[in-house]
Amino acid sequence: MTSPPAESVPLPDCSQVAEDVESDDLLSAIDSAAVIEALAEHGPGGVKNLIEREAGENSELARRIARLRELLKRQASSRVSRILDEYDRRSHELELDRKARADELDREMQALEARLAEARQIHLGAGLDSALLDEVQHALLLPTASWMQPPPPPTLWERIRAFFARIAAFFRNLFRRRSKLEAEPRTERTVPIATLLPVGRALTPSELSEALARLTPRQQEELETSVTRDISERERTLAREAEAKRKEAEAQRRRLEEERKEAERRAQREADQWAREAEEKRLRRELSERGLVSEQGGQLQITYSLVERFAKLVLEAESRSLPGDVRMSLKGGASTGVYEKARLRIPDEVAHLDIPSSILAARQTGSRHIDESTSYVFREILAERVHIVLALDKSGSMGEGEKLPAAKKALLALYVAVRRRYPDATIDVIAFDNEVRLLDLVQLWETPPGSFTNTGEALRTAFLLLRSSRANRKELFLVTDGLPEAFTDPEGRIKSGNLDKAMEYALGRAQELTSVKPFRCTMVLIKSQNPEYEKAARLLTRQLNGELVVTEPQRLGIELLVRWASGKEQTRRAAPETGPAPVMPTPAGGTRGAKRRRRDRRMGG
Repeated sequence: MTSPPAESVPLPDCSQVAEDVESDDLLSAIDSAAVIEALAEHGPGGVKNLIEREAGENSELARRIARLRELLKRQASSRVSRILDEYDRRSHELELDRKARADELDREMQALEARLAEARQIHLGAGLDSALLDEVQHALLLPTASWMQPPPPPTLWERIRAFFARIAAFFRNLFRRRSKLEAEPRTERTVPIATLLPVGRALTPSELSEALARLTPRQQEELETSVTRDISERERTLAREAEAKRKEAEAQRRRLEEERKEAERRAQREADQWAREAEEKRLRRELSERGLVSEQGGQLQITYSLVERFAKLVLEAESRSLPGDVRMSLKGGASTGVYEKARLRIPDEVAHLDIPSSILAARQTGSRHIDESTSYVFREILAERVHIVLALDKSGSMGEGEKLPAAKKALLALYVAVRRRYPDATIDVIAFDNEVRLLDLVQLWETPPGSFTNTGEALRTAFLLLRSSRANRKELFLVTDGLPEAFTDPEGRIKSGNLDKAMEYALGRAQELTSVKPFRCTMVLIKSQNPEYEKAARLLTRQLNGELVVTEPQRLGIELLVRWASGKEQTRRAAPETGPAPVMPTPAGGTRGAKRRRRDRRMGG
């Protein structure tokens, strides 16, 4: 089977197909530098505020936020709907149960009404309806019924009448002849029906009929009244039960309705909270994907990458206020950019071979090919080894105003400037109050203010870090706002409050630090109204043979960068270039000629 020609196959029109791949990231619609600054200075809350501000001006960001919130709103609404559906199901079941109970009570009421109508037309002499047998038996066995009571004792008048009646009967019998066969009927004493009724069991139909036959008309009327009253009482009881159940069902319905309303309000609050948390979680995920934060123990922590990027931004911002020559001196990378021409030392340097100079040197020796002795390469001039100590005063007074944040930013900018110029430089960051701690960039940025200022211990730590360093450029940059307030006694205990001993201890450590060679120190003092602070700083600076800078917090970064850029860069120069060594001619078949040929082959000759 052959395929149809290309002209006969209709192709779809793709000109009207919208792009279906869209980015939902919120941070990608914002300047990354603004995100880094907001996160570093104000945390995730700062990024959230930044997004809200940018949404008013950035239509693309506003559209993404609206799409995200609409999606979260639908998901939250489905959560609320599931909760309300459960209450609707329970309400429906309750309504079905209420209707079943009402129908059952209605049937019982109708049956009682029918039995009551029959009881009102009852005739005990005739046959009883089987539906009334239980009511008649119950009424017949009532302990309070007249037929269940013993006959009352005769009264005095009845006794007198009975006495005279017996006398009269005696005389009548005495004077009247009668036959022995004509015996006058004797009246029997009435026996209560209670003695004839069984106790503790139901009456059989024959026993019931016998008991009803013994009732007098008045007792029969009493029995009919009792049966009617019993059925009416049961009907009223059933009506009360029906009303109570109706009220209970209504109360349950109201309680369920109230629970449903409360559950709806609670679910809506939880849904709104869930949507907000989901939005924040989405933001945290984007920050984490960009390597700006990490989650540890359920808490967000800023990363080294964030602080490093923020430090670069701070350096760029500070560099705009620097003179042009200072800005140029801060630029650099892993390479110095300065090369020299020198002889080949190791085979790896062949990649930087200076071919014209090597060929010339070979021709001058009378050789047609270059070898190790005539090869020249371009070798980069190696920069000096640098060891920098950045010391931050984090005493309690640094927490006033913007002093501590400004000092942190200045040291971060200086850190990046040193690392940019000397990628292999050793940079130690220390923070000191009563004690001294070595920090990384993240710890530096997050360090809080502490207690008193132990400047001497900071100088002691700098001495321990620099004395064993093999760098040929060793510098200390110390940022503080006051004079020494604490010192360390010979037993290693921290003591504070004695300013004279604290200053004496600091001067001793400064004298110790000057034994490090080469060494350069820059102390930056944040300007204060107290003249004693500057006096103490100048005394320490003279002891360190360093430089003191007194400035405002806003200019800390600029002053540090200017002092760093003015440092003298030392380079390791190569030995002076010498001309090619003369080569003595040798016999063609000699040993030296064989070695020469092997060298030519190794060099590509």
